[in-house]
Amino acid sequence: MKKLKRIAILTGGGDCPGLNAVIRSIAKPAMASFGSTVIGVLDGFEGLVEGRMRELTPRDVGGIVNLGGTILGTSNKGDPFHFPVETPHGIDVLDYSDHAVRNYKDWELDALIAIGGDGTMHIVDKFTDLGLNFIGVPKTIDNDLSATDVTFGYDSAVTVATEAIDRLHTTASSHHRVMVVEVMGRYAGWIALGAGLAGGADVVLIPEIPFRWDKVYEHVLKRSKHGSRFSIICVAEGAKPSEGDMVVREQDKKRTDPIRLGGIGELVGKKIMEETGLETRVTVLGHLQRGGSPTPFDRILASRFGAMALELAAQEKFGHMVSLRGTEIVAVPVKEAILKLRTVPVDSQLLFVARAVGTEFGE
Repeated sequence: MKKLKRIAILTGGGDCPGLNAVIRSIAKPAMASFGSTVIGVLDGFEGLVEGRMRELTPRDVGGIVNLGGTILGTSNKGDPFHFPVETPHGIDVLDYSDHAVRNYKDWELDALIAIGGDGTMHIVDKFTDLGLNFIGVPKTIDNDLSATDVTFGYDSAVTVATEAIDRLHTTASSHHRVMVVEVMGRYAGWIALGAGLAGGADVVLIPEIPFRWDKVYEHVLKRSKHGSRFSIICVAEGAKPSEGDMVVREQDKKRTDPIRLGGIGELVGKKIMEETGLETRVTVLGHLQRGGSPTPFDRILASRFGAMALELAAQEKFGHMVSLRGTEIVAVPVKEAILKLRTVPVDSQLLFVARAVGTEFGE
């Protein structure tokens, strides 16, 4: 086991319930068992590029397991290999990875543990190839990171979305309306599928199954004519019609992935009202799914991930990511984790169950 004198932690990408639980489960044993100096890199990879950090104390990481967000701050616009720089002519995107390497060395780090999603793991892989000692911890509410059965943050997001559907049921039935709820997930439908199944949504639209408009109209009209005078539709932000594309709200070249999805819920609501005449309302959950306290499941999973990440650093298993496989936390090469996005398989048991209870997917 390597003596870890100085380690750093950063949180990259979008915020997510459970980040502070990971920070806590790395920093507390590092200080207590190794006597390590623990550096918190501020605002994700932006802080690594710009040299912004602070030394963490036991007080900093005490009592934070239940807190949402991240005490270190984060950013999804700070990829060192794709770094946005303001110039007199606008925004230029440049490779500033040499700044990050210099700061890593100036801070005399024995290891850096990066907590993030797919984009963060790609950056971890690049820095590992440059010879830096990086460990990855998978984080995303979208649950789309390959090589792990589940990421922390997903359970919390599904819990929020399920509660929203539960609440929409009562107002939908009272007013005999179609209620459309748009959830996050980007190119994967895990949140919509999980919340739709748990909340009893009548229609679930996910990116993995391009939907037909006529099937959606037919389903809500059938319910309306046969006694169920309301319908709940849960739509993933990346869902798209079979003859059409995903709805893009905006593009921001400062981001590693410049596409920001959003708006499919409004489109579905508008089309249903126009084509069926049924009164329709739309709710977009947005960042509600990323905020607030993590569920107990996510607190425990995040804590297990953090403790294992520290152990991997001590064993010098750099270039690896912690992963949940079955009930065990294991190490997998980061290169394996970033081979592809983890989307809902067409033969998923969750899809089978949802169809069995009558959920419509617009097929």
